[in-house]
Amino acid sequence: MSWRRLRTLLVREMRATLRDPFTIGILVAAPLVALLAFGYTLSTEIKYLHLAVLDADDSPASRRLIADLAANETFTPYVVRSREDLQHMLVSGKASAGLVVPPNFDRDLAAAARGGPPPQLQALYNGSDTVLAGNTEGALRAIVAATGAALNTGPAPAPAGVEVVSNVLFNPTLSGVPFMVSGVFGFVLSFLTTLLTAVSIVNERLTGTFDQLQVTPATSLEILLGKILPLGAVFAFDVLLMMVVGGVLLGVWPQGNALFFWAVSAFYVLFSLSLGIIFSATSKTAAEAVQKTVLYSIPVMQLGGFAFPLRNMPMVMQWVTELFPATHYIRLSRNVYLRGEGFFGVLPDLAVLAVYGLVLGALALRTIGERA
Repeated sequence: MSWRRLRTLLVREMRATLRDPFTIGILVAAPLVALLAFGYTLSTEIKYLHLAVLDADDSPASRRLIADLAANETFTPYVVRSREDLQHMLVSGKASAGLVVPPNFDRDLAAAARGGPPPQLQALYNGSDTVLAGNTEGALRAIVAATGAALNTGPAPAPAGVEVVSNVLFNPTLSGVPFMVSGVFGFVLSFLTTLLTAVSIVNERLTGTFDQLQVTPATSLEILLGKILPLGAVFAFDVLLMMVVGGVLLGVWPQGNALFFWAVSAFYVLFSLSLGIIFSATSKTAAEAVQKTVLYSIPVMQLGGFAFPLRNMPMVMQWVTELFPATHYIRLSRNVYLRGEGFFGVLPDLAVLAVYGLVLGALALRTIGERA
């Protein structure tokens, strides 16, 4: 590989990019518009949510409560033996919420029916799933209140009532803005990067400039790097710009290492650009490249956890979503942004992205070589 030829290609691509005001506008403005627009958008519902339950009373009343939770389609309760087990399920993501039934719950419920204070349950929520946590609290309170009313055997006509005391991990205010801000990175880097690369290379092929490039002494690897590195640098700058804008205007800064998040995002950009090259190689027109990118990106964004929680999907669909690279990047983004995870905390998703990056990079290199 010749560094001189590679440098020439990089300069050529950068100049061509900077000469097009529309492309520059898309590269810089679109990520910021997406960040600000989706940062205030929330839309989801909960179903069959994994709920860790610590039953410290183990009485007929507490077992009735757990049975009512299981009978409702909202929750799938998992009884744990200790607070440590409950905390582990929440932190590891195996459960999105937890419920602690205190000792003497049955006795306190009977006392409440006679006019005493209502018993209290402790609810714990994983705030990194912000929308789920907010909806879960309302659903949990409704079921607990209904069960408390059914268990009221006192003479008073009013239900005894059960209080739920809430605690939230990772996002105490349950604000939806951090949830969406951390997910917008996945939307921008999965859709725009692939789209712009696919369209730009198809246009070059139609005008003949890409064919002229292939008859030069430049190797396929040099052409590939010459194509993805300039755009990759622009999108890497976009990631930095989005982080600053999200922090200054929306008050959302990464809880984990910002430099680590930026580096992982820059790597993911190169992966998406390689995918764009593959789409361009199989498209005859720019419109066809756009169609393929949209057909790929929209289902991935809808099913990858950007706006709709993965835990709310049927189990089969949850397995399918694990095949999408965007799923792993969005999960990684939210783990770093909301949970403050480091390298080892996101290592499984990082490993999957690395494998996808190598595979797609090799395919993109092969497509360029076949066109040469």
